[in-house]
Amino acid sequence: MTNVFIDGSAGTAGLRIRDRLLARADLSLIELPRELRKDPAARKEAINSADIAFLCLPDAAAVESVSLVERERVIVIDTSTAHRTAPGWDYGFPELHGRRAAIAASRRVANPGCHASGFIVLIEPLVRAGLLRPDAALTCFSVTGYSGGGKQMIAEYEAEPRPARYAAPRQYGLPQRHKHLKEMTAISGLTTEPAFCPIVADYYSGMAVTVPVFARDLRGTADDVRAVYRARYHSRIVHYTDAADDDSLLAANALTGRDDMEVLVAGNDERILLISRFDNLGKGASGAAIQNLNILLGVEETTGLELPIG
Repeated sequence: MTNVFIDGSAGTAGLRIRDRLLARADLSLIELPRELRKDPAARKEAINSADIAFLCLPDAAAVESVSLVERERVIVIDTSTAHRTAPGWDYGFPELHGRRAAIAASRRVANPGCHASGFIVLIEPLVRAGLLRPDAALTCFSVTGYSGGGKQMIAEYEAEPRPARYAAPRQYGLPQRHKHLKEMTAISGLTTEPAFCPIVADYYSGMAVTVPVFARDLRGTADDVRAVYRARYHSRIVHYTDAADDDSLLAANALTGRDDMEVLVAGNDERILLISRFDNLGKGASGAAIQNLNILLGVEETTGLELPIG
């Protein structure tokens, strides 16, 4: 039996991870009483009693939690931004080149960011294949449901009454210093940060990430891009698809409640759209964390995940 502790189990990601773990017969969940959840001594004891500790905390608190680890055998999966490009940490996106083996052998796994996952899945294989230069100047827009903002944003969107502006899509990260930019650049193998335009909209969950590319900036064609994606992404968790929705539109919430991710190529021969679609709470957060847990435990990677049949 594997002992697991979630530091920060009251947040959106922590609650979803907790629900998934409670359904597993192979895991034993260490839980603290509500009054001790922020007590350093209690947290330290719980972390060091665990085989695997999830950190579902703000960055500074996650760094503090790591400092509490005294037993070498404790494996940490951090869902915050704090360690995604830090030395000694493995980036928890197993579908990327060489990442699965690194995760399996790791003691420190950094769970990816939601927007970042959607960008990196599109760009890393193209840079690796030589179809995009590392210094490519890219743009990215990403539409997400409001659950991506955590408990406070969920409460704001679901309050009655609420400001009229909440009914419209709202772009944020306007100063171009979004916390995901660092991992988007580093993990993709880029040397130039993309111009990133995240948008929150009035629906609960689901995400669509789009990177437009002009054919003149590709060292190849749209068909070459499709070939790279087909060769890389063909699992139940991340898979290439040739089609959008039945009405030829693309709904960002189509994969809500699921843990898989779709990758597709749209546009035409001159203006190519690279698109990924997934649930920001699934493959963009708790689903990715559970997938990394499964790899660390050496069990079937899809255990406990909500995936399409087939």
